[in-house]
Amino acid sequence: MSVPLLESNLRSLPRIGRGKVRDIYALGNDRMLIVTTDRLSAFDVVMSEPIPDKGQVLTEMANFWFARLAHIVSNHLTGVDPESVVKGEDERAQVRGRSIVVKKLNPLPIEAVVRGYIIGSGWKDYQKTGAICGIQLPKGLQQAQKLPEPIFTPATKAVEGHDENISFEQMAKMIGAELASRVRELSLRLYKEAAGFAAARGIIIADTKFEFGTDAQGGLTLIDEVLTADSSRFWPAAEYRVGISPPSFDKQFVRDYLETLTWDKKAPAPKLHADVIAKTSAKYREAMQRLTGREIA
Repeated sequence: MSVPLLESNLRSLPRIGRGKVRDIYALGNDRMLIVTTDRLSAFDVVMSEPIPDKGQVLTEMANFWFARLAHIVSNHLTGVDPESVVKGEDERAQVRGRSIVVKKLNPLPIEAVVRGYIIGSGWKDYQKTGAICGIQLPKGLQQAQKLPEPIFTPATKAVEGHDENISFEQMAKMIGAELASRVRELSLRLYKEAAGFAAARGIIIADTKFEFGTDAQGGLTLIDEVLTADSSRFWPAAEYRVGISPPSFDKQFVRDYLETLTWDKKAPAPKLHADVIAKTSAKYREAMQRLTGREIA
């Protein structure tokens, strides 16, 4: 097990961003170093305790999928060794196994969400309106039921607070109709191929989100993370049942625990018990092992 990292501190590079999970550093004008920490956010609040191995698991899983899906769309990886761009053993230890060097691109202001099953905010919207993001669905669907076909349901990217589901038409107004259609097509292709691969390994990918960026020529590139336990809902197929929220390999386990507490879902987050931290770490590692066949050293 690696030493948990709640926040990176690289003095040799300028830090230009800090997300809920990732720290971003500039490498000249055209590249960035992204360090995936062991931070975990739930209900858009970052927990005070790190989840051991989480950063390495997310990085390993994302790199696995970037390689596997490269024939569908190019990605932002450069292939540069992160340890080669920092200085000193302390900094190399911080980036080891949990970092990537990527091209600096213009990120689209939307999240490309694909749903194969009805759960989460989609289930709540369906209960109210019979639709998700303006897409009318058959009547009588149950929680966690598989949809007739995967659907593309974009969302805005919120710097603070919650992302907001939007319609495809709203997305087209934001980024242009041609680019919006391309993003939708690629997202559905990525999801279908990944879902088929995961199903053969006993895992259901209920839904996931992709992020894209464009280069100076307008070329579309897959960025951020892809098909990890942070950006997707992974369900063990053997325990899947229609009508209930299935057990999962992602941070839903932490969300379920937090729902049992008296907490207003605002910072500061309540303290996580040691057994919750250990079980969450184990779930992330198991998801990676079942999907990729790899384990954290």
